Amino acid sequence: MRSLQPSTALDGGADRRPIAAGMPVHRRRQLFAALVTSTLLVATALMVWTLSAGGFDALDVVITGLFALTVPFNAIAFWNAVIGLSLARTSPDLARTVCPALVEATDRSPVTTSTALVSCIRNEDADLVGRNLDVMIEGLVASGVADRFHVYVLSDSHWPEVIAAEEARVQALAERWHGRMGVTYRRRLDNPGFKAGNIRDFCERWGHQHDFMLVLDADSLMEADVILRMVRTLQQAPELGILQSLMAGLPTTSAFARPLQFGMRMLMNGFTAGNAWWQQDAGPYWGHNALIRLQPFMAHCHLAPLPGRGPLAGWVLSHDQVEAALMRRAGYEVRVMLLESGSWEETPTTLTEYLRRDLRWCHGNMQYFKLLRWPALHPVSRVNLALATGGFIGSTAWVLLMLLFALPLAFDSGPSFHAGPGLAVFALSMGMAFAPKIGALLEVALDRDRRLRFGGGGRLLAGAVGDMAFSVVMAPILAVGHAVFIAGLALGRAAVWGAQRRAVHWVSPLAALRRLWPQTLFGGIGVAWFAWFSPPGALFFSPFFAIALAAVPVAVVTSVPVLGHLVARIGLWRIPEETLPAPAVAALHLPALASRPLPPYLPLGEAAAERVD
Repeated sequence: MRSLQPSTALDGGADRRPIAAGMPVHRRRQLFAALVTSTLLVATALMVWTLSAGGFDALDVVITGLFALTVPFNAIAFWNAVIGLSLARTSPDLARTVCPALVEATDRSPVTTSTALVSCIRNEDADLVGRNLDVMIEGLVASGVADRFHVYVLSDSHWPEVIAAEEARVQALAERWHGRMGVTYRRRLDNPGFKAGNIRDFCERWGHQHDFMLVLDADSLMEADVILRMVRTLQQAPELGILQSLMAGLPTTSAFARPLQFGMRMLMNGFTAGNAWWQQDAGPYWGHNALIRLQPFMAHCHLAPLPGRGPLAGWVLSHDQVEAALMRRAGYEVRVMLLESGSWEETPTTLTEYLRRDLRWCHGNMQYFKLLRWPALHPVSRVNLALATGGFIGSTAWVLLMLLFALPLAFDSGPSFHAGPGLAVFALSMGMAFAPKIGALLEVALDRDRRLRFGGGGRLLAGAVGDMAFSVVMAPILAVGHAVFIAGLALGRAAVWGAQRRAVHWVSPLAALRRLWPQTLFGGIGVAWFAWFSPPGALFFSPFFAIALAAVPVAVVTSVPVLGHLVARIGLWRIPEETLPAPAVAALHLPALASRPLPPYLPLGEAAAERVD
């Protein structure tokens, strides 16, 4: 195995290296910080002006402070999208603009390194895991490089029926590919460290046998060509420690998941490009579908338990961004590979499953407060850790903000704020929330091939409008969930890190109420409050509470399988993977692809375009 060391240029040199647009990286970061800071100052000044009618008391100070907590994360998302969409319109090769080390797609240089495909599972559907791995192995075998790869299925399962299914499915996988690619199954009797501990155990057992590690989740799927491009990139760029791929959602018949994956698919290219424009060599790692250089990972990315007591102590739960920070501290680059296809995951199929996953992330990300004090972290790595935590803090601040606005509206006979700047605050907030989605819509709509991949102009427009409406519905439900959960953390209550239910399924009203009773209670009290007092301006704030009150019906209706199949059949929220599925996606025989005849996976020229209705 070759010993690969980071480039000496990383010790300060990378931040001065000009990239495609000609601006040094440190200047980009300064400009981005100035844009976000200016937005924060303008928004805060407008809020102060809004609340200054009749004086500016202690309650106004608290409201302004809470509002200021919500602005940075919206502003960062807004400017990421603006910059990224601009790059997408002007860069001939966006992927290599944000990751200069990325090899050409036509590169067929020999694969001289050894890569472990590491699938981390815990009480998952063994058939789903085996199906996806089988497709990936088949692609690598067909590429003639299977001897350079080895699959490891690393299980932390403890349910007896799941363990039996795993053993049988992996055994069948090993027998099918015997003599062409090795398949190893290992199950820990307990799971200290959770997923990070699972990977650490792999590193101690087998890590020194391989150069790279491709981390996969149970629902991960990747094209062989994308995997090989990542491997060849790390072979030729010893300064790269982690190369993260973009991930699109796999086609689904879930009425809940379809608008989410449509919106993500529209935004991900431009948004991630904007993020990479200023983060550069200190970029993101999202925990899976990423290729990692094993030697520095084993040497520098071990995660020991955090000291102290309570739910924020103990094992690091959200390991990915922490490992990215440690890899960058060790002198290796962490970058994203900006390719729109070739790497996929599944979107949670119900609101209850989505919220459960979101709260697990919230728990793990809150631990980052303790990590911000770690020495020698790259400044951008610290920013990434802070942003991962701050997003949940910002949504909690919105909940408190709505509560504090409700009090004076209920007791005053008239509005206690200046209407003009108040409308400006509202317009600015809504603009930051929706401008990225509108910009992404315009970018796709102006490109005929991309427009057709999303099902044509009519479906594209309907999907975008539906996505924006759905995001309005989701925001209060998630915000209340975050606020209640963070309050629980403060009182010592931790999340339960159980298995995710990935199959499309119906959520009964009782099951939805068990998960969403805080939203129902919060919304019910708020709606009753406004209905009783009915002050001027009440309608401006009461929709937040009304949507929260509707959380259970939203969860139940969007989980109905028949509705999901109907939405998929008519093509609402269609994504390119449904219109022209890649071979790896087509090989899964997903129900969303069976709902209509599909053309083969070809560049979308005139002939193919005629077959997209």
